[in-house]
Amino acid sequence: MVALFPIFIIQNAMDNEQRKYMLLGLRIVGDFGATIAVPVVLFVLVGQWMDARYGIGPWATVAAFVLAALVSGKSIYRKAKEYGRTYTAIDTKEEKK
Repeated sequence: MVALFPIFIIQNAMDNEQRKYMLLGLRIVGDFGATIAVPVVLFVLVGQWMDARYGIGPWATVAAFVLAALVSGKSIYRKAKEYGRTYTAIDTKEEKK
């Protein structure tokens, strides 16, 4: 129930145009969070496994983290451009009214 409360406020307190912007913002926050977290967790786990398996110290974990940061950065850049186009489309539709 607690997780649904903010959505309930959004649905009742805003008109339709403001709601589109708010939902886009929430979608961006969730998408960017997952885009950063998932590669970092997966790559670091693989790096730790490689460290334990081959006995190479923390270097595989460090390399995996750097690689995950690069992958996440590239994905965030592409998604930011996509969301920019989405925002512009919403903004253009709103100006035409």
